[in-house]
Amino acid sequence: MRVIDIASFLDSTNLKPEASENDIKALCMEAVKYKVGAVCVHPYRLALAKRLLDRSEVKLCTVIGFPLGAEGMESKAFSAAKALEDGADEIDMVINIGAVKDEDYDTVIREIDAVAALKKKKDFVLKVIVETALLTGLELAMTAIYISQTDADYIKTSTGFSTRGVTLEDIEIINGHKSEELKIKASGGIKDLDFALELLSAGVSRLGTSNAGKLVEEYTKRGGARGD
Repeated sequence: MRVIDIASFLDSTNLKPEASENDIKALCMEAVKYKVGAVCVHPYRLALAKRLLDRSEVKLCTVIGFPLGAEGMESKAFSAAKALEDGADEIDMVINIGAVKDEDYDTVIREIDAVAALKKKKDFVLKVIVETALLTGLELAMTAIYISQTDADYIKTSTGFSTRGVTLEDIEIINGHKSEELKIKASGGIKDLDFALELLSAGVSRLGTSNAGKLVEEYTKRGGARGD
């Protein structure tokens, strides 16, 4: 097995609506312990997570338009600006899924551009969530093509709150239609190390998971490195 620093590929996530302060503290402590790539929390928890991750190399990520993507451009842009002001290093924004269904890709792009425009004021990573469970193969292909025309850094597969998470078929479709520069974040249902490694082998650059500690520990037991 080719040894990688698997922790660096992980966005350790707790977006449960019932997540308590103690849950977020545990998430951040684990993230610092394993040196994961980022922690992803709701905007309400940004201030807490920022304090807990202070002086660590773990990036702070939050979600916008989550989980339905139906707020509209102004709301998403405002929320993203506030999240960046509150310390977010990365933004995971849900696209307007209804607009995709209407084949209104102009609206989809305008919303992404409105958030991406904030990069003029602060450098951050923008990941665009497409919710593959709700899209046909053609819709996913078209969405990957259009997102590639924006300043988004990643196309992200799932919120984790729909009917399913990521599949290898999703990744195959995205890879067949995205630009070379656009990276992929796979998310939703990534609980098994073998599946996580399959996704990385398929060209995924980030994995969003609520099981980061478990994945790192299992990888270490198999002879992988934790990056300590």
